[in-house]
Amino acid sequence: MAELTPRQIVAELDKYIVGQDAAKRAVAIAIRNRWRRQQLPPDLRKDVTPKNIIMIGPTGVGKTEIARRLAQLVGAPFLKVEATKYTEVGYVGRDVESMIRDLTEIAIGMIKQQQRAQVETKAKERVAERLLDMLIPSADSFDPDNDEERERHQRTRDKMRARLDAGELEERMVELNIEHKAVPVQIFSNLGMEQMDVDFQSMFEKIMPKQSQNRQIPLKEARKVLLEQETEALIDRHAVTERAVELIENQGIVFVDELDKVCGPQASHGPDVSRQGVQRDLLPVVEGTTVNTRYGPVRTDHILFIAAGAFHTSKPADLMPELQGRFPIRVELTDLKKEDFLRILTEPKHALTKQYSELLATEGVTLQFTPDGIEALADIAFEVNRTTQNIGARRLHTILERVVEEISYEGPDLPEKHVVIDGPKVRSRLDEILLKEDLSKFIL
Repeated sequence: MAELTPRQIVAELDKYIVGQDAAKRAVAIAIRNRWRRQQLPPDLRKDVTPKNIIMIGPTGVGKTEIARRLAQLVGAPFLKVEATKYTEVGYVGRDVESMIRDLTEIAIGMIKQQQRAQVETKAKERVAERLLDMLIPSADSFDPDNDEERERHQRTRDKMRARLDAGELEERMVELNIEHKAVPVQIFSNLGMEQMDVDFQSMFEKIMPKQSQNRQIPLKEARKVLLEQETEALIDRHAVTERAVELIENQGIVFVDELDKVCGPQASHGPDVSRQGVQRDLLPVVEGTTVNTRYGPVRTDHILFIAAGAFHTSKPADLMPELQGRFPIRVELTDLKKEDFLRILTEPKHALTKQYSELLATEGVTLQFTPDGIEALADIAFEVNRTTQNIGARRLHTILERVVEEISYEGPDLPEKHVVIDGPKVRSRLDEILLKEDLSKFIL
């Protein structure tokens, strides 16, 4: 993160997302401010809180993709959630604090992956020794105090090690004791388990007897099992937990989608489970609180929250004033124009046209999109979005799939393996869609 300036962050996002410069600048500044905060004196650092962001714009314009690519870029724990999946505390359903527990699990997984890479060499060495113990017959027991026997035994191991390294013994059957983790019976309801902060999984594993059995398996499979066992044994669980919690508290990113769906006036009838109640529960988490997880308490004061919503039937001002204050930065994402569709089809690193070309290349089919063919795709996508429901860049998936449907189906049996997608071919495949007044069957 220290090496990425805001300009460099935007340049990286430009490789995958077309346009939306205001949103990219906002998130780039937010990420850079995290690095700046780490350079401050400790007494000042604790008072500098992140400036959370609300992205406002129709579906399919890049809100989620910006947040997802940003997290990948900086290597931060990232969680995407929908605000509509939460209910007010006291009702059956997920409570808002569970998003921090989920984020903690993601961070634990990230740190474990890093630790695995660090201990991999040592784990492989230990696996090799265990495999040699299995391969050399137990009858070859020797007296360690007898120099001649000890040297003979060492020569045997060295010869076997050379064959092992050369891959000559991969199919040799070895006997391995494999443990099966017992699955604990869930004795709590979903609501009860959601509120539990103790690691019941580990508790049950310690209480319930371990089931194991001896199995004859090929050496190459035994190596995988032993590598997993040795890696787990070498990983320091306490250090993983400490580093994960620190990573979340300083670099965690939570993307709250569909915020507009819990935005609206106070319900005039019945319990208001999914609107004002969720906002009230979301407020302390965004503002800064301590959430108890199975790995210990996690503070949310410096987690970056990015919210998003289309706000078709409501507006950000309909949110609770307190919650609005916790999202000081608002950026509007613009509707996609025909020029944007053209760029989406050609510029991103993994553009849709490139994806389809590579997919069909696996069948030996060369798919070529001509400039007028790409222009026709962009023109039709823009027109269908304009005349029916606007679903943004997702419309391109519908249009492209329709165009290459026949080629995808006939791909393995096509006599002519070079296929050109030009303007007339695109329009001939999609004319019937444009002529129909009722386009509902072609809407995702």
